[in-house]
Amino acid sequence: MRLQSILNTAGAGILAFAMLALPVHLTAQSAGTVLKAADAQKLLPSAVYYKAQSASTQLRNSGGIKFADGYYLLSTLVDTSGYSSDVASKYQAYFITEVPIKIGGKSLPAGVYGIGFIAGNKFIVTDVGAHEVLTVTYATDEAIKRPMPLEVLADPAGGFRLYEGRKYVHISR
Repeated sequence: MRLQSILNTAGAGILAFAMLALPVHLTAQSAGTVLKAADAQKLLPSAVYYKAQSASTQLRNSGGIKFADGYYLLSTLVDTSGYSSDVASKYQAYFITEVPIKIGGKSLPAGVYGIGFIAGNKFIVTDVGAHEVLTVTYATDEAIKRPMPLEVLADPAGGFRLYEGRKYVHISR
């Protein structure tokens, strides 16, 4: 009887420890470091491929995240002057994620994409052939003091925000 009581107590202690350790692991996995333009431009190319053309990147307008496990998410504005107005309206930046993420609560697999903040408060993600992959509604941050053309900031509620000026979408792992 005493041995059974000891085993039950030990089992409960192990279960409690596992339950306490789990949120720490999940938090550490979704945590990361915001990369400013100077950091991101060391990792990004000077030109990128999208919709059968090469476009130069605006590395001064870039940003990203280095996740706690060492994987990256990077984005940079691109020069879309050679593209048709239809393509240029929805392709404003190049977006690379080495791991699956969520944008506005929707899942996006690891990959290379074109992104844009478009009319109707929509944020669009397209593959490199300009085919739509994901669309979410973006929010506007009127409180941001000095909006940048493109930047990534930590979200006070957790995760990150990808900004174009005052417009942003929430990103998480």
